Amino acid sequence: MASFPYSSVAFSGTTASDLLGCSRNGVTGVPLEVLGKACFRVRRGFTVSAKIRKVKKHEYPWPADPDPNVKGGVLSHLSHFKLLKEKPKPVTLDFEKPLVDLKKKIIDVRKMAQETGLDFSDQIILLENKYHQALKDLYTHLSPIQRVNIARHPNRPTFLDHVLNITDKWVELHGDRAGYDDTAIVTGIGTIDGKRYMFIGHQKGRNTNENIQRNFGMPTPHGYRKALRMMKYADHHRFPIITFIDTPGAFADLKSEELGQGEAIAHNLRTMFGLKVPIVSVVIGEGGSGGALAIGCANKLLMLENSVFYVASPEACAAILWKTAKASPKAAEKLKITATELYKLKIADGIIPEPLGGAHADPSWTSQQIKIAVVEATDVLSKMDTPELLNHRMLKFRNLGGFQEGIPVDPEKKVNMKRRDVLVIPKGETGRTPDFELAGEVEKLKNEILKSQESSAKPLELDLNEMIQKLKREVNQEFSEAVKALGLEDRFKMLREEFAKGRSSPSQLLDGDLKDKVEKLKQEFYQGLSQAPNYYASLNNKLNMLKDLSEVKKVSKQNDKKTALKQEINKRFKEVMDRSDVKEKIKTLEADMANSGLSTDGNLDHGLKEKIMNVKKEIELELADVLRSLKFDVVAVQSKAKDSSVKTSFMDLKVKVDELNEEINKTIKDTINTPDLKNKIDQLKLAIAMAGKTPDKELKNLIAALNQQIKQSLAEAVSSSLVEKHEKLKAEIAKAIESSGGLVEV
Repeated sequence: MASFPYSSVAFSGTTASDLLGCSRNGVTGVPLEVLGKACFRVRRGFTVSAKIRKVKKHEYPWPADPDPNVKGGVLSHLSHFKLLKEKPKPVTLDFEKPLVDLKKKIIDVRKMAQETGLDFSDQIILLENKYHQALKDLYTHLSPIQRVNIARHPNRPTFLDHVLNITDKWVELHGDRAGYDDTAIVTGIGTIDGKRYMFIGHQKGRNTNENIQRNFGMPTPHGYRKALRMMKYADHHRFPIITFIDTPGAFADLKSEELGQGEAIAHNLRTMFGLKVPIVSVVIGEGGSGGALAIGCANKLLMLENSVFYVASPEACAAILWKTAKASPKAAEKLKITATELYKLKIADGIIPEPLGGAHADPSWTSQQIKIAVVEATDVLSKMDTPELLNHRMLKFRNLGGFQEGIPVDPEKKVNMKRRDVLVIPKGETGRTPDFELAGEVEKLKNEILKSQESSAKPLELDLNEMIQKLKREVNQEFSEAVKALGLEDRFKMLREEFAKGRSSPSQLLDGDLKDKVEKLKQEFYQGLSQAPNYYASLNNKLNMLKDLSEVKKVSKQNDKKTALKQEINKRFKEVMDRSDVKEKIKTLEADMANSGLSTDGNLDHGLKEKIMNVKKEIELELADVLRSLKFDVVAVQSKAKDSSVKTSFMDLKVKVDELNEEINKTIKDTINTPDLKNKIDQLKLAIAMAGKTPDKELKNLIAALNQQIKQSLAEAVSSSLVEKHEKLKAEIAKAIESSGGLVEV
């Protein structure tokens, strides 16, 4: 039997979890270690108390005062990802140093202008144009190793940066349910336009502390098992899965290998092929080996323009093959790891554009491009039933590489095979651009133009013209290749020689025989063009792209003209209304109406009403003169005071004008289709085509003579009767305007 000699006992060094209440023994708050296993008898009224050391309350996972209005709800407080208190320091890559020098010059000139008060605007504009052109030239001709460096840029937006930009609501989910939460892989549920998605991605840090916490984006087996748990959860609830890849590779330390790194990756690969929901993967940085593939077995693999995807890093490959990491540029080129090369090999299914300077130059815009691509891909995949979706995923990996092995070659074809002729590019022309890269540039330019129009900014006319010229060069090269493939090269060469001989006598240059040869060869070429090997593969696509851009340019010009004209009309109208005499008249009318005690003309006397109508007519005439000065055809200004007979006369005149225009157009069209004039027009086209950009004097004279003959023929076609009708109608319009007392309809 034991007893306690003290009425209160203090236990130091204990915690709340060590304290155990025992109501059976009448003892409360006694540590288990002190009580031991003995039985006690305690006098009635005996108590034992413990003094517990006060400690600071731990806020995890909830802060003391969580903000209920935070985006994504209060559950977003569970995320380790918070806004950085300081802006990341700018990092300049080696190949960007010339741009930094230019930017420094611009800053120096601006500083000098502020200090001296002098106007350096021209110099600043010149330097800024030079900077933007250098930026464009640099980022449109990046080497593979330069794209690797951009993909690894410290300020490049991470998985969570993109997710928070593209989702309406976002909740991060933690843990692999086996005792660990790997922060190198982040998972969670987010909504886009009200639709739920499961997001899984590698997460790098934005500074040194975060990189240590995130293990530099290199997952352990726990991370892959957490991803697997979320994939099964999404498959159960029918959520499409979106994975973001950005890792140098799986964490290859001894502990990870002991915990089954390889088994975790293999289990993910096997499971992903059997998931019954759409899977879309986006490579936003670097995708290294199996560490990337463990969450990358998708129906569609999309890549940002400056991202890379590889089996081994360029440095590791160079160390193996050339025994030095300094050969990494050569290794990056041979590995074919960039987005454009992987798209060509059918490993990537699409390329998402980035702004000039990389994704870190405009993270928000990049995120929106990812959102558009992801939503489009999932919408297409969601329309498939389960067997079709699984088959689609299987075929994607069966067709990797862009080629098929084991297909026998026809013996006859094999004997006659020869090396493809190398296309000779004219001096001064740039090399050919791959179709997929060209299509990406065109699509990117269209989006930029659309964006500039929506924001009422000035359209990118210079970029549009450059792209059109580039496409024209590409189309010309494709046509040259098609000519060779169709076996017409020699005939074109002979025809060019005949043209060259005819230069000595331009008047005989376009004789009947030569024209027949040209037409015959032209017809033969276009009939067989669809049989050329490069027609469907490349030429037709480039022609369509050229046509689309030409339409965009046409619409852009029309919009610019309309906007400029509208602004000019508003400006001129305002000038009329701001004139002192017009203001004085309006002010006088307002005073007269105020004196009459009325604010409307409903009960005005006849004299005041007539005065108002006269002022109104005068202003209408002034505005009509403005429209005429802007070369508008002002037909009539209808007045409420005129009767219906005046309105009818104007309608009759409009019908007569339309009939005369139709008659003139028909006459000109019939004249152009006459054999004589059609022949002259064909001769003019051929002469212009042969003249090129630098025609000689004889060809200039020939072109001028043909122009004069065509104009004279058209002038003769418009007979004297049509001229008389025009003059008569003109007089009728003038008379009707004079009798109506004003002008009103444009």
